[in-house]
Amino acid sequence: MPPSTDRFTSSGRRIPPIQCLLTFEALARLRSVTQTAEELCVTPSAVSHRVKQLEQLLGTRLFGRADFSLTTEGSAYLSQVREGLTALQRFPGTASAPGKRRLKLAVTPTFARAILIPRLRQFTDTYPEIDLALQVSIPLLDVVAEDADLVVRFGPGHYADMEHVEIARDVVTPLASPAFVREHGPFERPEDLEHVPLLRSPLEPWRSWFAACKLDWPAPTEGSQFNDIGLMCDAAAAGMGVALVRLKLGAPWLDQGTLVRLFDIQADSPHAHYLCWRTGTMDRWECAAFAEWLRRAMA
Repeated sequence: MPPSTDRFTSSGRRIPPIQCLLTFEALARLRSVTQTAEELCVTPSAVSHRVKQLEQLLGTRLFGRADFSLTTEGSAYLSQVREGLTALQRFPGTASAPGKRRLKLAVTPTFARAILIPRLRQFTDTYPEIDLALQVSIPLLDVVAEDADLVVRFGPGHYADMEHVEIARDVVTPLASPAFVREHGPFERPEDLEHVPLLRSPLEPWRSWFAACKLDWPAPTEGSQFNDIGLMCDAAAAGMGVALVRLKLGAPWLDQGTLVRLFDIQADSPHAHYLCWRTGTMDRWECAAFAEWLRRAMA
């Protein structure tokens, strides 16, 4: 009897045909039978047949809906398939590190300094196979030095160009240095801020806090202005004036004692931090892994 042409792993399970794996990866990426067929130079019916063959071999559904979104099992299997295809594309003697994935993350400066960096060791310990490349994005303007896989934006949350999820919302309250308080205080009521320099930032408008205090004051139009909360905190710590700061972002300065709260009154910030990505990005397992880790870390 001639030997079978089927190939098995050491556990006895059949290895899926390579054309089925290539078709699955392309369809998961393109989400179009027609485009997948064009890329692989086959007919659309061949695409459907290969995916069905792969699902029958695995005993599970890989795609859940007509838009070719992946099932939970399909998403997990896609990461394995891509790792395997990447390994097959790597020739002997190449210098690339096996299994390493590069993830480019753009993040606002003070969020990175106060929130992300202190927690980042947890991520790198959990996912040593992912190399992170961090770059700076400018809050509200969303300026990024180069294309990033994931972007932490700060603003109102109306991002029609990208998918997004809110990851951090905070309250604001006035902070100043202890020396500034000694020189210009005491600060017993919000009205005591009337004749002291207020540091300004478009990221945290003073009117939100004035409204919480039931003060009908206009937003200050004079004084030093900053488009980065970290720089504004440093300026306040140097005694330049009073800064309106989110408590989570101001935590490093508060913990070190270089800034102190002036009042118990706080107000909701009109802005929040959002994790943003282009459609299809979460099909890459390293991006999905970081998004899930960040969600848990912020919770």
